Amino acid sequence: MRVTHKFLFVAVMFAGMLATSCSEDKVTPQAKSIVEIASADPQFSTLVAALTKAELVTTLQGTGPFTVFAPTNTAFAALLSDLGVSSLDALSKEALTPILLNHVIVGQFKSTDLSTSYVSTASNTGPDDNLLDLYIEVGSGVNINSSVSVTSADIIASNGVIHVVDKVILPTDVVDIAANNDEFTSLVDALGSAEGDLVSVLKGDGPFTVFAPVNSAFADIAGVVAGLDAAQLADVLKYHVVSGANVRSTDLTDGMTVTTLSGTFTVNISGGTVTLTDESGATVNVVATDIQGTNGVVHVIDKVLLK
Repeated sequence: MRVTHKFLFVAVMFAGMLATSCSEDKVTPQAKSIVEIASADPQFSTLVAALTKAELVTTLQGTGPFTVFAPTNTAFAALLSDLGVSSLDALSKEALTPILLNHVIVGQFKSTDLSTSYVSTASNTGPDDNLLDLYIEVGSGVNINSSVSVTSADIIASNGVIHVVDKVILPTDVVDIAANNDEFTSLVDALGSAEGDLVSVLKGDGPFTVFAPVNSAFADIAGVVAGLDAAQLADVLKYHVVSGANVRSTDLTDGMTVTTLSGTFTVNISGGTVTLTDESGATVNVVATDIQGTNGVVHVIDKVLLK
């Protein structure tokens, strides 16, 4: 069982082909690999150095295909400045590896193949070694996790494709997942207004499973929310959080009772449809699942759970 907004892409790679001209008997040279292209371009010298330190060069020289969102030297300089360090020497292989793999998608996806969706990266640093997700938003351009922009797309390699990005894409936690998607602005505002500093709580180690209502869900009960004090609002929000477990969609079963930080609800599965029955007796639809962060997983629902 899985209900998701993620798009399943078919990965197709065109390996470099040797073509012999009948008239001139010339050979068309093979296309360069992702690593060869990056190594030959000065704007990626820091990226190449980082890949070398993390021992990922051989991986990205493999058959693939891979889609790589490649940060420029300027992007890495901004990251190092934010971290308060002067060079990559301050970052260990263990620190660099999940960050770099967060820029890699298995499969070749040109810009025309991308749609607004969540996609899995090659970074398996979520709880239980689950792959982390990126939020890709396609409009006038391509943005990743809200603040990262593709500045140059579709650099074709023999083993995939490179898209140049203007920032390093850091792995996201469950709060970041909500903050990076405009569908969750009401949820983010509520977390900031509730008692108990829930933002800091949900940025903790977890793991957490969050059933995240979209903006329209909060709009539907705007009058109720307006009448809640900070403590009552916190209680409502905690009703959407399971602490101590990274509950994926495959862990859910029909009739299952889920215990949250402030109550329980029941899972109902019929074919490909998943609903939740809250303590008020209302039925809530699960519209997307398994958005994986570093400290937990987010499932999207169309109503606010109430008791």
